[in-house]
Amino acid sequence: MSETAQSYDPTEDFQALVVTDSAAARVAQLIAQEESDDLKLRVFVSGGGCSGFQYGFTFDERIEEGDSVVEKDGVTFLVDPMSSQYLMGAEIDFVEGIEGEQFVIRNPNATTTCGCGSSFSI
Repeated sequence: MSETAQSYDPTEDFQALVVTDSAAARVAQLIAQEESDDLKLRVFVSGGGCSGFQYGFTFDERIEEGDSVVEKDGVTFLVDPMSSQYLMGAEIDFVEGIEGEQFVIRNPNATTTCGCGSSFSI
């Protein structure tokens, strides 16, 4: 009896980011200002910050192999395979308040966050 090897695709288990309407609308505005319809927002996690990991955002024109892709209101959000393990089930929002305007990530995987809200630990 032979077994068939199955390849594992980490993006299959990725629970898509939840992107709020306000986050998608703000990213759409920023893309319009850049005058490039090919731009996508890449959301990533890197080492650093006061809690060990920090969130990052950058525009990207390319979808890389292994990227998870989330579409919301005509805006494309990308997450690389390494970052997806830290962002499973996270919500990206854009808020305006006394502190100003900012993107906020509510991450159910984070056990602690710092006061600035841009770094976390698991």
